Order: sequence, then structure tokens, then C-alpha cells
Amino acid sequence: MTGEVSYLAGEAAEKSVARDYERRGYRVARARWRGAGGEIDLILERDGMVVFVEVKKSRSFTRAAMRISAAQQQRIFDAAETYLGSCPNGAMTDCRVDVALVDAFGRIEVIENAFGR
Repeated sequence: MTGEVSYLAGEAAEKSVARDYERRGYRVARARWRGAGGEIDLILERDGMVVFVEVKKSRSFTRAAMRISAAQQQRIFDAAETYLGSCPNGAMTDCRVDVALVDAFGRIEVIENAFGR
């Protein structure tokens, strides 16, 4: 994919994932939020919990999941830590990191607490 096409496909996937979470009662607090260490695609809130979501789009769920490196995971954690610093309870805020995989047909598979930290 060219850069612009890839950017637009990623943006469309993020919007689709955001709508999926909203249907399940989450509120989008931020989209494409940039903090120390990197960017978080979506930051959602529900019942006092903050959910950081990494969205990956590819032809299949497996290919999308394979695109998440250990270095990227660390960047997400670093950015999430910065975001939590702005929350009233700071690092004590109830939170998790999800990965939302989007395939070529627009289907979404969410892996809650994907990195198990």
C-alpha cells in the first residue's frame, strides 16, 4: 500500500474499532493520542477503567497480530504511563491494554489485556 492509502486504511480501522467499543458502552476519550514514547490509537473509558487500544489491520487476524513487536509493546506501555499521570488516581487507575485486529473484510477481533501486564 502507498503511504496515504495505508494511513487512510488505518484511520478507517480505528474508527470502526471505536464504534465497536462504543456499542459496548465505552466512551472514546482520545484517538491517536501521542505521549512520551509513542502513540496510542484509542484511549477508552468505562466505569472508571481506562482501556488503551492498539489497532492493527491486515489481510487476516494472524497477519495483523504478527505486526506487533516487543519494542512497540514497550512504546505503548511508556505512552500509557504518561497518560495515566494525567488521571486523578495516576498509576493506580484501573486500566488494561487491548489489541483490536481488523481483517480485510472489516471484521474485528479484540484481545483484552493482550500483553498480560
